[in-house]
Amino acid sequence: MTAKTENTVVIDAPMDLVWEMTNDIESWPQLFDEYAAAEILDRSPEGTIRFRLTMFPDEEGKVWSWVSLRRPDAATRTVRAHRVETGPFEFMDIAWDYQEVEGGVRMRWVQEFHVRPEMPFDDAAMAEHLNTNTKVQMARIKKLVEAAADRSGDPA
Repeated sequence: MTAKTENTVVIDAPMDLVWEMTNDIESWPQLFDEYAAAEILDRSPEGTIRFRLTMFPDEEGKVWSWVSLRRPDAATRTVRAHRVETGPFEFMDIAWDYQEVEGGVRMRWVQEFHVRPEMPFDDAAMAEHLNTNTKVQMARIKKLVEAAADRSGDPA
């Protein structure tokens, strides 16, 4: 069984700026409000990035952290990623796609996953959580990237 979420946002900024800011993993603790740290562990010659994300403590004080592999492709404006350390998931695959549209750049995130059966929540509950949180993070990213575009004076 596989669960899937899909969320999009249109960012009123040039494609290159949207691509650069959202693929600069080292800056994710400033771009996302949920990450305390982002550490690059390895970069392959083919462009795959292995990195660790660490979240701020949750309501119970638990700090979640995991390693992912991410492969950005600037030519197609796509990113494919998956968690290596899967935590509560049997698997978690993520696709980011960017497309120039009227009003800016449409950024789409698709997450496909399956929660481990021993977890106290199921795929549907995780999908609801991810959809809620993704909208918050995308709104934040939109605001920050658009502010950077305004400062740079680049037309969208």
